[in-house]
Amino acid sequence: MNEIASPGQLRLAYLRWALVTVPVIVLLGFLSGQFANSGFGNRWFDALVKPALMPPGWAFGVAWTILYIAMALALAIVLHARGAKGRGVAITLFLVQFVMNLAWSPLFFRAHQVGSALVLILALFVLVALTAWLFSRIRRVAGWLLLPYLAWLAFASFLNYELNRLNPDAETLVAPALQTQI
Repeated sequence: MNEIASPGQLRLAYLRWALVTVPVIVLLGFLSGQFANSGFGNRWFDALVKPALMPPGWAFGVAWTILYIAMALALAIVLHARGAKGRGVAITLFLVQFVMNLAWSPLFFRAHQVGSALVLILALFVLVALTAWLFSRIRRVAGWLLLPYLAWLAFASFLNYELNRLNPDAETLVAPALQTQI
């Protein structure tokens, strides 16, 4: 027997990584959105003028769930690739971009900093592109798994830009208070 580990053992090791990364990344993404009171139903956000290409509210939850799962699987693949050249840098860059990702919702939805959120998402796009490239150098499929995230960030950057353009006073906008009529 010349093998250190059988293919089945290698798959099992990857699955162990995935069983950790997927729930953690999905949970952190969910918590970031909850903390920020993100999306439709946020009175400040509802008061903004939206671009014509704004998807329905449910689409964001579905898209981000799928994207977080793909990101987590890509991370699990790279974590599993012990001894791969550049693995440490790739994981570090992934963690940096992920923290930036988690910071975007509170910056936009809670702090109402639309312009700063645009700068953040553009920087995030660059870091994710670099992360995808580094991941693909370790395992091609890990890089491919980040491409939908990159595409969504491009679209989200466009939406952020349009919201900033259509709402120059967004940062000072005070959402109307809820009123009860009897």
